[in-house]
Amino acid sequence: MRRPGERPGVQPHLRLTHADRDAVAEVLREAYSQGQLDEDEFEERLDTAMRAKVGADLEPLTADLGVAPLGAPSGPAAAPAAKDRPGPKEPLESTSTERVLAGVGHAGNYFFPVIAPLLLFLVSDRASPYLRRQALESLNFQLFCIIGGIASVLLAWLVLPIAVLVYVVVGWMVLPAVATIASLLGRNWRYPMFFRVVKDD
Repeated sequence: MRRPGERPGVQPHLRLTHADRDAVAEVLREAYSQGQLDEDEFEERLDTAMRAKVGADLEPLTADLGVAPLGAPSGPAAAPAAKDRPGPKEPLESTSTERVLAGVGHAGNYFFPVIAPLLLFLVSDRASPYLRRQALESLNFQLFCIIGGIASVLLAWLVLPIAVLVYVVVGWMVLPAVATIASLLGRNWRYPMFFRVVKDD
């Protein structure tokens, strides 16, 4: 049975459409929701799916999930595409509007901490993976700063919490500006954090 978005007769060497990429993204989301992929694997494979050019690029993304996308060949013939998989810091596909909105989510933390990225995260959906990812990063950074700042103040008699507090204060002032510029350039910005409170579902 053909999956939604799959075109009949798609060959490994033919260029993909948005519908082809969306079909594979849906398979990956389902695998993530069922626990077949952890968060980092899901993000990495979704990045690759959004950047795929031809059918053969998608096969390694679902080969170990029991799904062969778009009639792409399985086995050694498609294996080389796996080594070209981009890392989590490489950009997702994005439009100029999505990049501007992502920048607003980061810059908004100077005026409406937590609220700005939270609103963007809640209204974004899977139709814009880039915006959702950036809003989630911004939200997690703000929560990290709040939690880290409070913990550092409470444990100020120790040396390490003081260092963390300095990092939080400097990071809060500088990193959202860096993230805003990175988002406007279409980069997949990730804040340097020790933990992330909110996970994408």
